[in-house]
Amino acid sequence: MVDGTAILFAVKAFWALRTIIISNMKNTARTLFTIAAICVFADPGVATAANALTHEYLITVDATMSSMQVEASFGAPVQALTARSSDARNFIRDVRNCDDDTRIRMRDGRMRLPEKGLSCLRYSVNLKKAAAAERRNASLSDRNIIVSPAAWFWRPELRDNEQIIVRFDLPESLAVSATWKPVPGERNTYRLMNSLRSSAAVAAFGEFELVETQIPGATLSITIMQPTAEIDTDRIVDWVRATANNVVLAYGRFPNPATNVVIVPISGQRGRDDSAVIFGHVIRDGTETIELFVDQAGPIADYYESWIATHEFSHLMLPYIRSRHRWMSEGFATYYQNVLMARAHQYSEEIAWQNLWEGFERGRLSRPELSPNGAARAGIGGATMKIYWSGTAIALMADVELRQRSNGEESLDSVFEKLQECCLPSDRSWSGTELFRKLDSLIDEPVFMPLYRQYAWAPGFPDVESLLSRLGVDVRDGNVQLQSGAPLAGIRSSIMKER
Repeated sequence: MVDGTAILFAVKAFWALRTIIISNMKNTARTLFTIAAICVFADPGVATAANALTHEYLITVDATMSSMQVEASFGAPVQALTARSSDARNFIRDVRNCDDDTRIRMRDGRMRLPEKGLSCLRYSVNLKKAAAAERRNASLSDRNIIVSPAAWFWRPELRDNEQIIVRFDLPESLAVSATWKPVPGERNTYRLMNSLRSSAAVAAFGEFELVETQIPGATLSITIMQPTAEIDTDRIVDWVRATANNVVLAYGRFPNPATNVVIVPISGQRGRDDSAVIFGHVIRDGTETIELFVDQAGPIADYYESWIATHEFSHLMLPYIRSRHRWMSEGFATYYQNVLMARAHQYSEEIAWQNLWEGFERGRLSRPELSPNGAARAGIGGATMKIYWSGTAIALMADVELRQRSNGEESLDSVFEKLQECCLPSDRSWSGTELFRKLDSLIDEPVFMPLYRQYAWAPGFPDVESLLSRLGVDVRDGNVQLQSGAPLAGIRSSIMKER
């Protein structure tokens, strides 16, 4: 009997040789890529599945980072190719079927592929123009650019038995950092499976810092883009590590064993409340990435005072939640940003509860006619405070109930730990009700769906006033005072204490 791996190797080798012959071996980089691809795909320990259909991309960037050449060999003829951004049509040039060198026409931002499908594609990208359209490049040195793959990566939709391998061919002076999963042992090579796609995904090119650092349960891959002014990269790495360790305080390890962090320094800006961390968000595209925009001139001590990075890292304790239940993802991250910064001694217990109470007040005053689900439908522009703080209130209610009924043996921490063990990181989107049902399945008696049925469609704001009173969170003239004699004072204190 012939070994299945040998058959797979022969098929892949035949396909690679066909590509070489057709392309007339136009450059050495393409040949090396093909040889490397044969080695990767012949090893079932590297490939996700031995029978996965593989599409191979070779991407060449010139030394000036002004142009990009893309060549793709598809494991089977494809009927459609799309880019995530509608602006991608403005940057693509000279699109050709590289089997016969015929031009592929574009109409209304779409490629008009042959009826029989396409086996091989070649095109160029005006990388300089695409980079100029990215606002996040404004404060970077001229040897650094960020261009989202959404603007240049034309690809097929993947089924569960398909994958894309992307290899970058760069001059020695340049590095690449992409929000995809690296192929182990292969330099500048990434694997994409059937997973979430984001128009905010990052591909960085240039001369910048790439640092790996270990925290409990994870390796963080940190890309620090270089600004026009000098920046202390070592101290930024220390800050990223410390902030990620805040999330470790939830249940003892980081929720994703391999997470990317991209630091983009900005000139002349400050965030809300004069924060040195201006903005952050989670990118879920192939893998999970946290992108953080920071004041390049700000003292590093100011970074530690900001809650933004802790909030974004806290999002990784949950899968991606669809927008109609956004109050869950934003609310639970907002709850944990305060809890974890108190456990890390960046907030006192009093300050953490003051922040929560003030947030609940903002949520209560925001669009009182809307329910949490209604606020999510209205969107961030219409009901931001209702979205964030109604979810935070429900997170607090769930945490207290779990702790109260189990005499402290169970908590939101322990339920999220079980969620991580079974289901994270997740490469798909979840509905909010799917998440809450899963959380209830991890405990003896439901907590989350009963809260959903009570509050998700109820106009107004969840009733946290009586709960805060029982926890001993007393408010006088807008200032929180903690009462040690309250019925649930022990639970209140335990929430903010490191496990």
